[in-house]
Amino acid sequence: MTARRTRSGKAGGVTAAAVRSAALSLPDTSEKLAWGQPTFRVAGKIFASLGDDDTAMGVKCPKEDRAELIAAEPEKFFLKEGHDDHYAWLRVRLAALEGTDELAAILADAWRQVAPRRLLATHPELAEPGEG
Repeated sequence: MTARRTRSGKAGGVTAAAVRSAALSLPDTSEKLAWGQPTFRVAGKIFASLGDDDTAMGVKCPKEDRAELIAAEPEKFFLKEGHDDHYAWLRVRLAALEGTDELAAILADAWRQVAPRRLLATHPELAEPGEG
C-alpha cells in the first residue's frame, strides 16, 4: 500500500461522506453494516470501513507495509491496539488526509488488496502505478 501525496485543492477536510462516495465509486463495491459500522466490500470482502465516530477509516493493508506507513506519518496512520495487531488492516485519520485525491488513492490501494483478479483485469485504470 502506498500513501500518495496529492491534493484536491484544499488540504484536509475529508469527511465520512467523502469516504462513502469514493469507496462506492470503485467497481462492484457495496456498502454493508457490520458491527454497527459501514463497511465497503468488493466480491463480499471488506476493503474499508468507517470508524464509529466518523473521524477515521480502516483499510486493508499488507502487514509488512504498516510499520513504514505509521513511522512516516504517525499523525495520519495508526493501529487500534489489541484489534488490528493480527490483521492486515490499518487506520487512517480523516482530518490528516490531504484531500480527496489522497483518499481515493488509499481506497483504491485497499480495493486492490481484495478485488478478484478478473475484476482487476477489467479495470486497468485501477492498476498499481508501474503495473500494466
